[in-house]
Amino acid sequence: MQDSHQSIQSPGQDVTLVRDLGLLETVSIVIGRIIGSGIFRTPAPIFALVGSGSLFFGVWIFGGLVTMLGAFCVMEMVAMMPRSGGPYAFLKAAYPPVWTFLRGWAMFFVAETGAIAAVALVFAEYSSFFFEQSIGFQLSTLNRTILAIILIWLLTAANCFGVFLSGKFQVVFSAAKLIALITIIVCGITQSPQTDHFLIDWWPKSVGWETFLAFFAAMRYGFFAYSGWEGATYVAEEVKNPTRNLPLSLLIGISGVMLLYMAANVSYLLQLTPGELQVSKYVAGDAMRRALGATGGLLIAVAVMVNTFGNVGTQILVKARTWHAMARDGMFFSPLAKLSETYKTPNTALIVQAIWATLLVLFASMARNAYESVIDFFTFTASFFNVMMFGAIFILRRRFPDMHRPFRVPFYPIPVIIACLVYATLMLTALITAPVQSLLGVGLTATGLLYYWYVRRSPVEPV
Repeated sequence: MQDSHQSIQSPGQDVTLVRDLGLLETVSIVIGRIIGSGIFRTPAPIFALVGSGSLFFGVWIFGGLVTMLGAFCVMEMVAMMPRSGGPYAFLKAAYPPVWTFLRGWAMFFVAETGAIAAVALVFAEYSSFFFEQSIGFQLSTLNRTILAIILIWLLTAANCFGVFLSGKFQVVFSAAKLIALITIIVCGITQSPQTDHFLIDWWPKSVGWETFLAFFAAMRYGFFAYSGWEGATYVAEEVKNPTRNLPLSLLIGISGVMLLYMAANVSYLLQLTPGELQVSKYVAGDAMRRALGATGGLLIAVAVMVNTFGNVGTQILVKARTWHAMARDGMFFSPLAKLSETYKTPNTALIVQAIWATLLVLFASMARNAYESVIDFFTFTASFFNVMMFGAIFILRRRFPDMHRPFRVPFYPIPVIIACLVYATLMLTALITAPVQSLLGVGLTATGLLYYWYVRRSPVEPV
């Protein structure tokens, strides 16, 4: 096993990244990165779109299985090249620099910081819900916005004091997430469960092209609930024994979350009828109020606050490493490559990330149904780069046939082909069912070409 304090030097300076994250911390990052606001918000729009219990659970099962297939691809690549920056590192090795750059640009300006903003707003919403249920005081829109921004900067500051502290932070909050979600599951299943709810609208009324579109339109919310599983790869250079711990953390984390999600949705449907579930904005809250009364409302408010708090912290931790890795390779704003001499963390990247997330919070706070709109906004773009990421395994196997691969995709190439086809289908259905949002995401991504070609005409070669 590698020394826990083995370090990786950041090019151009004497400051190094420190390997302080063990298997427990990396599993915690995977779980903490996945479980956030999705399981508490997306069941309603998913059921509203598919209209039947069988397709509803089909979305969650299919989403989990495809996520695992995609993770197999990433497991092979991250075990082969455990570099910080996550998918950016694989794309950089497989594709021309412009595609690698555009992926990072899109993640920064469209998807990743947008997810930070969205989950921070959910934390603020449930904080307001908690105050309303407990003392009868509801936060205004302005106060919720301010609270979301405070959360982002508080957790950014915490991440600036070293990855060891951040890693322990993830263990604590991932444990709290699991306790909260398991509590919801147990209460939903044991407190006067209504099994007859599963007999209502279980099968779709018809099956056709519209059913297919509805299923994949719902899949974008399902995949969002599973998103973040690649989080541990962003801090690959800070993980002990990465060729073992990174693949293992993905396998354990995704499998565990999939089981929890299925159990949570069973508990929701045992408390709420299908009609109630699909129109509920706070599915978990309504289910817990049905199970435990007013106490249930307070319990779910605390549970969602804990989950979203920890999720925002995890996102801030892992995503800043991508901007740092890109800048380190001369493919993003150069100041973001700097590491703190004291704490060995990419503090400049963390701060710039917080600034952009703050702007997105301010923008999102002016929209209705901002949460769903953000998902619609980045689904097409994120799916496109997921196809590129999974497809990179074909290129890397051909380009580096003799490179040591501690983990190989089982039954290759079938899982890779399936994952690519599913995400390509998700792109097509997103373009059909959410054309305006999809094209806006594409347009903002395309602005990166202006930076790449006119500001950095000659990309810097990786050090």
